Amino acid sequence: MKLLGGIVLLMMLGSKIGAAAQVDPAKIDAIFAELKSDAAPGGAVLVIKDGRAVFARGYGVTDLRSLAKIDTHTNFRLASVSKQFTAMAVMLLVHDGKLRYGDRLTDVFPDFPAYGRAITIRHLLNHTSGLQDYEDLMSPDNGASPEKIAQIKDAGVLTLLKQQTGTKFAPGTKWEYSNSGYAVLAMVVEKVSGKAFGQFLQERIFGLLKMQNTIAYERGKNEVPHRAYGHARKEAGWQQTDQSSTSAVLGDGGIYSSLDDLTRWDEALRHHRLLSEAEMRPALTPAKLPAGNAPFRNKPAEYGFGWFLDSYTGHARMWHFGETVGFRTAIQRFVDEKLTIIVLCNREDVSAEALSLKVAELYLSR
Repeated sequence: MKLLGGIVLLMMLGSKIGAAAQVDPAKIDAIFAELKSDAAPGGAVLVIKDGRAVFARGYGVTDLRSLAKIDTHTNFRLASVSKQFTAMAVMLLVHDGKLRYGDRLTDVFPDFPAYGRAITIRHLLNHTSGLQDYEDLMSPDNGASPEKIAQIKDAGVLTLLKQQTGTKFAPGTKWEYSNSGYAVLAMVVEKVSGKAFGQFLQERIFGLLKMQNTIAYERGKNEVPHRAYGHARKEAGWQQTDQSSTSAVLGDGGIYSSLDDLTRWDEALRHHRLLSEAEMRPALTPAKLPAGNAPFRNKPAEYGFGWFLDSYTGHARMWHFGETVGFRTAIQRFVDEKLTIIVLCNREDVSAEALSLKVAELYLSR
């Protein structure tokens, strides 16, 4: 098995590591009891404390054909947890001096309609651009089977937005979560770097960090190793619901990764392997908006570049969730406590976010 050294050590010395972390592994395991199965989809959970993987376990199976068990090198579609990688790609171009956060959309794409003059790269990163939702602009799939659904890509999203005449609101005046913005950012990376988005990610992030199995999945161009397929629970039982008309958009949610590789990602963030602490600061600074004009779950939104930044029970955190057909994902990073929890699920009847917070409470309450 191609498991990360720290996770192998965990499996060998489970009780000792659990004691060091001061949380009984059985309590974490109990949170995921409903995912335990030899014949149903499930998920994987990782806890990193003080720089060490102190709990890593898979539950359920990757798909209903092979019934392969989920483990730490199973690759899940990250859905919107992908946005932190898209944001990092943009930030690396800023680091290179090839892009600025204040650059306008029309600076990068001169043929973009005039309304793009008011939209900056920063607006796209922190969801304050006001761009139309590309899902609302697409043609309906009319119930086509997954293998026959026409899938839009990032370039197609950009084309749809070029056909519009304005935004939902004046850029920078409101916060509204925007998948369109992150699809456009993927195209910004391509235009500025001169490389395909997936290639740029591989060369500048995944390859450098030795995230060997993490990829931006493009059907017909590459394959996801150790792949988990998405599922939904239907009246007749589990059904594979792995792809939809939006599943080929990379910038907003098309990256696949595993607990093994995300351990490396967390370590890179903790030790500033890609960008200095000062260069990361903009990503961890919430967007500034007019008072009372930034709702998210009935409270002011606090969002940087690819990360939600609101606290949880008084503990500062950077976090994100992902929801797409067949998958639910979440990452919680409590930097002051040196605690990271990652939950990846290949079924859509659970909340990865809620599960990750239940695990967090075991540590934060001590």
